[in-house]
Amino acid sequence: QVQLVESGGGLVQAGGSLRLSCAASGSTSEIYTVEWFRQAPGKEREFLARVFWSSGATFHEDFVKGRFTISRDNTKNTVFLQMNGLQPDDQGDYFCRARGRYGLPLTDWGQGTQVTVSS
Repeated sequence: QVQLVESGGGLVQAGGSLRLSCAASGSTSEIYTVEWFRQAPGKEREFLARVFWSSGATFHEDFVKGRFTISRDNTKNTVFLQMNGLQPDDQGDYFCRARGRYGLPLTDWGQGTQVTVSS
């Protein structure tokens, strides 16, 4: 089994930056991709970005391109989400999730990490 723990959220002023971490443990050899999602109050969870665990290749949704960057450090079994130029619309709970080679989730949703942006 794979376990993921999100951290790094907090309060930041508009225009500021945060780096979120997603630490993996357990059967990390089963991980094919790790994805970041967020959920704003009263809204559905939305996909932000994906990193391929082995190659480090990435994919970002258009609305975060240029502001958010996903990366991974396999030596630390950790995936990061660097977020720059944060705006109040970026507020919410941020979650990561791992998928196996055939696309099935390896993890349930965790506690997430909360991001608050003051205007």
